[in-house]
Amino acid sequence: MKPDQRLFEDERPRQTKIVATVGPACSDSSQLSELLRRGVDVFRINTAHGKRSQHETGMEAIRRAGRDVGRPVAILVDLAGPKIRLGELAGGQLDCVAGASVRFVPGRTPAGPSDLVTTYEPLIDELKVGSRVMLADGTVALDVTDIEGNAATCTVVQPGVVRNGQGVNVPRLKLNVPALDEKDRETAAWAARVGVDFIGLSFVRSAEDVHDLKMLIEEHGSEARVIAKIEKPEALDNLEAIIEETDGVMIARGDLGVEIDIARVPIVQKRIIAACRRSHTPVIVATQMLDSMQHSRLPTRAEATDVANAILDGADACMLSGETAIGEYPGDAVAMMNRIAKATERDYRPDEVGETETKKDFGLPRITHGVASAAGLLAETLNAKMIVVASRTGATARAISNNRLFVPTVGVSDSEATLRQMCLFWGVTPLSSCPTEDPQRIFEYAVDHARNTGYLNSGDHVVMIAGTGLRVSKHNMIVVHEID
Repeated sequence: MKPDQRLFEDERPRQTKIVATVGPACSDSSQLSELLRRGVDVFRINTAHGKRSQHETGMEAIRRAGRDVGRPVAILVDLAGPKIRLGELAGGQLDCVAGASVRFVPGRTPAGPSDLVTTYEPLIDELKVGSRVMLADGTVALDVTDIEGNAATCTVVQPGVVRNGQGVNVPRLKLNVPALDEKDRETAAWAARVGVDFIGLSFVRSAEDVHDLKMLIEEHGSEARVIAKIEKPEALDNLEAIIEETDGVMIARGDLGVEIDIARVPIVQKRIIAACRRSHTPVIVATQMLDSMQHSRLPTRAEATDVANAILDGADACMLSGETAIGEYPGDAVAMMNRIAKATERDYRPDEVGETETKKDFGLPRITHGVASAAGLLAETLNAKMIVVASRTGATARAISNNRLFVPTVGVSDSEATLRQMCLFWGVTPLSSCPTEDPQRIFEYAVDHARNTGYLNSGDHVVMIAGTGLRVSKHNMIVVHEID
C-alpha cells in the first residue's frame, strides 16, 4: 500500500481524530475512500442495525478504501448492548396524548390499541409505581401509576408519537439486564476473529463489564481494544474504575441524555473528558455533533460550537453518526468537522485541559515515558516540523499523544494492527509500508516522504525517538536532525 501523500500536505495537520459511522449513505468503497480523503480516521460499524452479512461487507469495503487511499484506517465495531426497544404496536405507531393512560403488557403482541410491548420480558416485573419511562430517545415520557397482574399502567406526562422498535429507557431504575448478553458475546467473538481494531461496549455500568469483554477478546487471540460507552448513571458512579480498566471511552450522549437530566449532559461531558485526560485514556465525544447536516450542507452555529468545545476540553476524537450513516451530505459533514477541528486547534493550548498526571503506564518502562516527554519538549523548543516514533505495540506513540504536543507526530510500525489503532491517537499520523525495523532507515523513510511532498524544507528540524539496542520497541534515545 503506497502511503497517502496527503499526510504531509497541510502546514499543521489536524490533531483531533474523526470517527464516522458507516451506513446506507456511505456503504461502498468509493464512497468510503472519499470520506477518508476528507478526513475520516476511524470507521464505526453499529451492529444495532443491519445483519452480520452487511457488517462483513462493510468491513471489506473499509479495508479496500484504506488500500485505495494509501493509509491505515481503523474499524470500531459497536456492540448493540442491552437496549430495550418497543415491539410491534397496533397500527405501527401510537399517539401518546398528555394525560392519557397506556399499559406495558407481556408478550410480543399488544392486546389493545393503548398497549405497549417491549423486547425485555422482565420489564413489567422490575418497574415500580412512580418510575419514569422515556420512549423514543426521551421525546415521550410516562409515569408508572399502577402495577397489577401482568400489566403496568402509565400516564403520559410528555406527549408525542412512538413507533415500532423505538428505544425504552427507565432512568434511575437499575434493571437486571447484563451489559454483555449472549448476542453481544457472539458479535464480539466475530469482531475479534475478523481483526477489528476497537470494540465498543454499550451501557457499561462497572469495570467488571469491561473486564469481561477484554477476557472474551483475549480468548480469541485478538489485539482489539475496548471502548467503554458511558450512557448509564451507574457508569458515572463508577467512572474512575471504568477508565482505569478500559482502553478508551465514548461519551454516548444520546442515551446518556435520556438516562440523566439533559441539563446535566454538558457538565458531565466535561467531567468525563477531564477524568480521561488525567488517566491518559482516549475519549470520543459522540451523538448529534453535526446533526442538522443530515439534511443540510451547513451545520448550525450551536453545532459548530459543540464540536469546538469538545476539542477545547481535550477530546481525542469527535464522532459522526447519522450524518454519515444515513445523511444526505456525508462528505460535507466530514469536511466540516475537519474544518472546525483545524480552526479550533490553531488557538488551542494543552495546559487549558488541566492536570494530566497519568495513572497508566501502558506497559512501558519509566525510561520510555521520560524519553517521550523529553522528546516532545525538545521538539517544541526547536519548533520542529515533525516527530517520528517507531512503535511495535503503539504504546510509545500513545505516550507521545498523551503529551498533547502541537508538533505533528508520525507513527511507524511493522504491525498493521498497531498502525490502525494509532488512527485514534490524538496528534499521531500512522505511516504505512515502512520496509524495515532499522531506526536509521525508518527515520529516512519518514523524512523522504515528507520532503517529497514539500512539507519539509531546508533548515527544518525533525525529532525521532529511537533505541540504542536492536529492538525499536526499546526507546532510550532522542535523535535530532536538521534538513539540509
